[in-house]
Amino acid sequence: MPDVILRKTIASYEEIFHEGGPAPETPQRRAAVLAIIKNPFAGRYEADIQGFMEDLKPLGLQMAQKLLDILGGPENIEGYGKGSLVGEGGELEHGALWHAPGGYAMRQLLGNANAIVPSSKKVGGVGARLDVPITHINASYVRSHFDSMEVGSNDAPRGDELAFALVMSTGPRIHSRSGGLEAWDIKGEDGLR
Repeated sequence: MPDVILRKTIASYEEIFHEGGPAPETPQRRAAVLAIIKNPFAGRYEADIQGFMEDLKPLGLQMAQKLLDILGGPENIEGYGKGSLVGEGGELEHGALWHAPGGYAMRQLLGNANAIVPSSKKVGGVGARLDVPITHINASYVRSHFDSMEVGSNDAPRGDELAFALVMSTGPRIHSRSGGLEAWDIKGEDGLR
């Protein structure tokens, strides 16, 4: 498979103190890391692309570790998500190659994550933005942790590039009060509840 050619990474950090209501004791923190790489399949149809997922695994681990460093370690993480922006010379399936390397990297470094890592992807031009969904790391049905974080870059993805994103958060939405399964009621049996 082709080499992973990294042009740049971007890290983004948010600290949310309130959304109009009272400030909580601890602010919610969330961070994203975006990697801009050359799309080795841009401009042509390639039937066999799955092998590139294996090549992306080290990049996924580097990005997940950077998120853990930003947010203070795995013990602080309660939510996660991933996403892909595909430059105009590529196809949506090229973005899908991020599912395993991105998701498994976070789950491996967190050690106790049972829920599937939610994702989004789209084809877009330079400056495109992507909302990356976030759910609880151990139970996808925990409504308080349904969130998203916008990612993007002013100069990416170029037509022959891919922009891969990983996102983590430290807790529920500030002022969450929409009911449903609560984090303290997680059974941890199936990654859903």
